Amino acid sequence: MIGGALSYLITGFILGVFVRRKRLPFVGKKNFRWSIGIYTGNSPFSLSPPDGAKNPVLTAGDVSDVRADFVADPFMIRTNEQWYMFFEVMNAGTQKGEIGLAESANGLNWTYRQIVLKEPFHLSYPYVFTWENEIYMIPETNKTNSIRLYKAIDFPTKWDFCSTLLKGYPFIDSSVVHAYGKWWIFTAVTDSILHLYFADTLLGPWILHPQSPLVMGDLGKSRPGGRVIVFQNRVIRFAQDGDLCYGNGVRAFEVTRLTTTHYEEKAAADNPVIKATGSGWNAKGMHNIDVHYISANHWVACVDGYRESLVFGLQY
Repeated sequence: MIGGALSYLITGFILGVFVRRKRLPFVGKKNFRWSIGIYTGNSPFSLSPPDGAKNPVLTAGDVSDVRADFVADPFMIRTNEQWYMFFEVMNAGTQKGEIGLAESANGLNWTYRQIVLKEPFHLSYPYVFTWENEIYMIPETNKTNSIRLYKAIDFPTKWDFCSTLLKGYPFIDSSVVHAYGKWWIFTAVTDSILHLYFADTLLGPWILHPQSPLVMGDLGKSRPGGRVIVFQNRVIRFAQDGDLCYGNGVRAFEVTRLTTTHYEEKAAADNPVIKATGSGWNAKGMHNIDVHYISANHWVACVDGYRESLVFGLQY
């Protein structure tokens, strides 16, 4: 009886210390582990893991210069016979996103290099593209209420802030494309509201499309989910499918009318084009795709996905 009472008192004292310090011991919580994979296929709408890639090709464990919680939002570019991938690295210490770099000779096997861009604010969705022999990046910078353009001054590791393209909203996952003689930016201003802007030049001035918002209240197609592509005189935009949950999959839409006064689109394929697989590294969801044409009936895409794990420790 005495031993039992003493044990009870000791346990109560330990728990009391944790509670007074607002910490609870050994509480399980879900951890969403995003990582990056490679898909290939005979069209941008028919993609699957290739035999030659060991997915995921990049995880938080590959990041060597900061402690990372996850990697996500991949975009890639090929130059001088080399592939370069840029992606969000969630810094575990600062809880802010930074932009990381990986390289590949064949697009299937990747080596992490380093963080190439960080700011005092959160960065993600590093939309990288070329224009007139220069390489640019538009990362998501919604904490600044602006869309910021960066230019490579020593590709792929050195980037300089170039210009503020738009300001006034917490722009989410801004996706730019040049088509029909104009520049266009698809950008979400909330998870369920999609705006479209256009300009004559990359630096603007940018004008809100008169049919904006293009989407309002539909989580299945409002938030951009990857590179806007132009092929066979078709403009295809990808959107996150968030109907059931955040990051459930990615859907494709073909823009059938795109002028400075009118906009129309339709589903481009059996949607979603990528989605949660139910097992492995992308068991619970996928929410970003960057697909590139290689040759006839050969496309390659970098994608992301997540699984859930249960973590035990101190909860503050």
